[in-house]
Amino acid sequence: MDDSRSAVRAARLFDGSTLHTGPVMVLVDDGRITDVDLTGALPPEGVALTDLGDVTLLPGLVDAHSHLVFDPSGPTEHQMVHDGDELVLARMREHATRALRAGITTVRDLGDRGYLSLRLRDEYAAGALGPQIVAAGPPITRSEGHCWYLGGEADDSEQAVAAVAARAERGVDLVKIMATGGMSTRGSNPGGAQYSPAELQAVTRAAHERGLPVTAHAHAAAGIADAVAAGVDGIEHCTFMTPSGVRRDEKTVEAMAAAGTFVGCTVVRPREGMPAEVLATIEPYWENQAYMHRNGVRVVCCTDAGINPHKPHDVLPSDLVYFASQVATNTETLVSATSLAAEACGLGHRKGRIAPGYDADLLALAGNPVHDIRAIGEVRTVHRAGRPVPRGATATG
Repeated sequence: MDDSRSAVRAARLFDGSTLHTGPVMVLVDDGRITDVDLTGALPPEGVALTDLGDVTLLPGLVDAHSHLVFDPSGPTEHQMVHDGDELVLARMREHATRALRAGITTVRDLGDRGYLSLRLRDEYAAGALGPQIVAAGPPITRSEGHCWYLGGEADDSEQAVAAVAARAERGVDLVKIMATGGMSTRGSNPGGAQYSPAELQAVTRAAHERGLPVTAHAHAAAGIADAVAAGVDGIEHCTFMTPSGVRRDEKTVEAMAAAGTFVGCTVVRPREGMPAEVLATIEPYWENQAYMHRNGVRVVCCTDAGINPHKPHDVLPSDLVYFASQVATNTETLVSATSLAAEACGLGHRKGRIAPGYDADLLALAGNPVHDIRAIGEVRTVHRAGRPVPRGATATG
């Protein structure tokens, strides 16, 4: 028997765009999908078959906005300033394993310290069991600006372009820039721009010349408009904050739809004890995300995992349930976290679909998430590049 080849059978299959009722069978060779059979045929001779029974098979989930360096239960700023690299890396491995067990087989890390996400990315690429990591390295920000403690400070176009070059030399997969302030850094103003239009254009041009996409953290409406005009590939959060509250800029929405700009919808829910100024943004935030989705913007459901105790690194399935209640149908929600999120991460040719030639990142769920999105949390098995993920897997596999 050829150990590199295997087959998985299930009652249903969501292939990244469409639900198929079975039986269905996925054939895998050396970590890649070679065929998807919808006829009920037997596997080829010599290929071991795992029959998962009454489950729905999906592509592994893609979390397009996470921070593996952040400990959800810890004091983020203190840890990032004082904790050593090996301690932070050990936490990152735990966080990545937690995500993988939940069916999150690809993680786009949009802000680390000291390029630690690249180290972890390369560990997993070398054979350790973990999710595929797409890494931005330290985000570019103003001195004492949002997430300054990650070490990516740059205060003018020259410094920002030099920061892009430094990231390219280290081997990042994309560039992240803090176009506006943020809500989780003391003294930062999420409603204010951190960079001028010219500075954003310089960063985007420098990154694109090096073949790197750019995504911009942006809460303020003016900062969103400036980043879109600069040609960024994605906007994270996209809150549309103005001095008079959250106000959607429909011209900017039109521009994003026309350009194919991705919006990272980081799921936020109202909670008791939230500051009043944050609570006031939540209802219009969701109205705007739904409006963008209806009007052709590529809205990707993602988490911002790690930023607080409500954002553990396996929160994506729960966030998808909430996203479906606010923005999209169940099918569209599943697309958002599989094939669409893979495209946002630059991996649309390898991830997010169950089809020949794609990585065998597979998630089996009890129930049918197209009929009841809550089934997304009923994980039965996870495969990463064809390898079963033990429920008690360690971070190093």
